[in-house]
Amino acid sequence: MQNLGGKLLHRISFKHVIGRCAYSSKQAFDVGQPTAATHPELLKEDEIMPGITSAEYSSRRKRLLELLPEKSLAIIAAAPVKMMTDVVPYTYRQDADYLYITGCQQPGGIAVLGHDCGLCMFMPEAEPHDVIWQGQIAGVDAALDTFKADQAYPMSKLEKILPNMIGRSSKLFHSTRTAVSTYMGLNAFQKANYSGKVDDLTSYTHELRWIKSPAELNLMRESASIACQALLQTMLHSKAFPSEGQLSAKIEYECRMRGAQRMAFNPVVGGGSNASVIHYSRNDKKIRVADLVLMDVGCELHGYVSDLTRTWPLRGSFSAAQEELYNLILETNKECVKLCSPGTSIQEIHDYSVGMLQRGFKEIGILKDGRSRNQSYHQLNPTNIGHYLGMDVHDCSSIRYGRPLKPGVVITIEPGVYIPSCFDGPERYQGIGIRVEDEVLITETGYEVLTGSLPKEIKHIESLLNNYNPGIGMDSQNIMRAASSL
Repeated sequence: MQNLGGKLLHRISFKHVIGRCAYSSKQAFDVGQPTAATHPELLKEDEIMPGITSAEYSSRRKRLLELLPEKSLAIIAAAPVKMMTDVVPYTYRQDADYLYITGCQQPGGIAVLGHDCGLCMFMPEAEPHDVIWQGQIAGVDAALDTFKADQAYPMSKLEKILPNMIGRSSKLFHSTRTAVSTYMGLNAFQKANYSGKVDDLTSYTHELRWIKSPAELNLMRESASIACQALLQTMLHSKAFPSEGQLSAKIEYECRMRGAQRMAFNPVVGGGSNASVIHYSRNDKKIRVADLVLMDVGCELHGYVSDLTRTWPLRGSFSAAQEELYNLILETNKECVKLCSPGTSIQEIHDYSVGMLQRGFKEIGILKDGRSRNQSYHQLNPTNIGHYLGMDVHDCSSIRYGRPLKPGVVITIEPGVYIPSCFDGPERYQGIGIRVEDEVLITETGYEVLTGSLPKEIKHIESLLNNYNPGIGMDSQNIMRAASSL
């Protein structure tokens, strides 16, 4: 009997067993990512991502097809897996456009969208070896049942099916950021490209992603809230952990413990003169007691990111020079936030911020007069006042900053000053870097600051830092005690 059983099992493929499990009413089938069946605490019925239903994904695809020319075809590949070493991959993050259209968080797939075919997904095929080592992945069944594709095929069928679809199309669009040879190597694609039928899809997907839906905004509010809570905890503990690396670890821990899947980018933790390096990422230095700490952080929650910056004195109080510069940056932040409303643009807000900072730097005495004025200002602040925010940190990059803002768009407002130690100016300002960054949602009547819960006024920051005792009671109790004195 045992021999017979062994022969039968040998003749039944592992893939066939997995396929039969998909139709079992007694167990939830793993499709390689959370579903309402496997993670009811996370997703409701008919949600593909938390808070985002299959109907919303269908609406996105419909709106994209309405933007594309008649009889055109769009191809979007999943983000590739990037390897750290021979067999160790970096943490996978899905391409924003692919995720926006399909809801699939996994690598290996290619989505095709057309007026005739609707959504057609070509899916990777799970091999027994891969399932043992890496777990289950979404296949054809998941494409149809979970992601609600109109058609789905295994990747092995792509060479037979996609060329005919390309041949029937009048125009071909694809995501150049994730383009792969799997479809680009097809004769049909190369022929279309040679005849000028191929174009980049980015401008169309960014157009859709630019204005967020209510479901997307809920995730962005939650992502911002997590980052604010995490950064507040990090600020309060900064005296106990006076090193860039420890503060970087602290912020990531606090974000992950609150439900974030990952950091939106490597945290910028600049102590002292390191804060004058705009995208500083080494985070390997001990912070001196007299230094300011600049932390630019953000986390990702179910595909949507946050991005905020606060600067504070490690010892709990600003020096006179630090306070003078900080007040200028803070006032610029607040005035620029007030300008956020439908009809204005990031470019207009940026131009206003440049004028305000130039005047302030001149009054302080660190901006030189004469021909070198613009050059000196660029040395002090070479950055833009902000950028779009959403599924990517610098979201919808194909949309120009001069475009009038609309309700549902999220931007950052992040004035700063970055004075290197070698800067030709008053010595008391040398080596100081300050940035105050907030996320701002454009509403019908004006704006909503998504990061408004995190203090940025000098008196509030100093009160929080000086009234918090990490050795007494729970964190929440200490925070409430400190906040009550504001």
